[in-house]
Amino acid sequence: MASFQERDIVGAQARASSSAIPVAEGKGIAADLIAVLVAVTCGDPRVLTIQDQRALPSGPFQIAHRSLQSGLRAWVERQTRLPLGYVEQLYTFADKDRAGAEQQIISISYLGLTREQPASGEYEASWGSWYSYFPWEDHRVGAPAMIETTLAPRLRSWIDSAEESELRQERLQRATITFGLDGRAWNEELVLQRYELLFEAGLIAEARRGSPITPPEGGRSMILDHRRILATGIARLRAKIKYHPVVFELMPETFTLLQLQRCVEALAGRLLHKQNFRRLIEQQELVEETGETSQDTGGRPAKLFCFRRAVFTERAIVGTKLPIAKA
Repeated sequence: MASFQERDIVGAQARASSSAIPVAEGKGIAADLIAVLVAVTCGDPRVLTIQDQRALPSGPFQIAHRSLQSGLRAWVERQTRLPLGYVEQLYTFADKDRAGAEQQIISISYLGLTREQPASGEYEASWGSWYSYFPWEDHRVGAPAMIETTLAPRLRSWIDSAEESELRQERLQRATITFGLDGRAWNEELVLQRYELLFEAGLIAEARRGSPITPPEGGRSMILDHRRILATGIARLRAKIKYHPVVFELMPETFTLLQLQRCVEALAGRLLHKQNFRRLIEQQELVEETGETSQDTGGRPAKLFCFRRAVFTERAIVGTKLPIAKA
């Protein structure tokens, strides 16, 4: 069922004679539906992409679509041959730099969670690690060396290039907070802020389109603002796993507690304290033993668990911070 927000937007779209909505300036507005579809495979957070892994599945909203979400599902299935499972609306982008000569483009993005399956479709769909787009975000084995060797020096040069002291101070504060410089703690949720800071500093390829000089070690680029949208999806998911059991949408029917922990760590980009994580899972009573064990542990057989979905639907789950392991 479409949300109130979806119905409002759909109603506005339906009042137009086509997918573009006339506006006073003589231009139109078109809605572009974009999917950030995530899976976790073997401890690696993966995102579904098309066009040689340079774009997210997307397509224009059309009047024939019953709702925004049904339009998104139609485009994803056409481009990837994969049906969408869990989906939630992510964010709407309406920046002026997305406008064409004839119309303003509004990007309505969605976050979807699934288990990785072979993709096909008409756009060479494939899965890839989201850390190939954001290599500075994976802190499971400590801060990536590229932050200290490449990004921090270039950010400091950009900070020093500001002519006004007030602007230099503002840039320094943003860089220190977002990238955990000068002893600051790393905040894994600031994915979008880090990307936008690097963009503003001209340290990623999207900021230098048309330039023969491509910044080194800036991660894989994407078309338009798709990497910005992907950053938004990662930030949303990293925040949401702390207060909502969406991680179970990424798990098989049965799993070990270690597999569950590794999945959360892959998404957060941080290691968790094993005992505290298991205590948290037990306190929330969201899993139960199946009575079976897994032999695929490389050691002693491990107990298999399953998600108690009925328990979750019966009561609210109190949010909590992830038990991050100390570096």
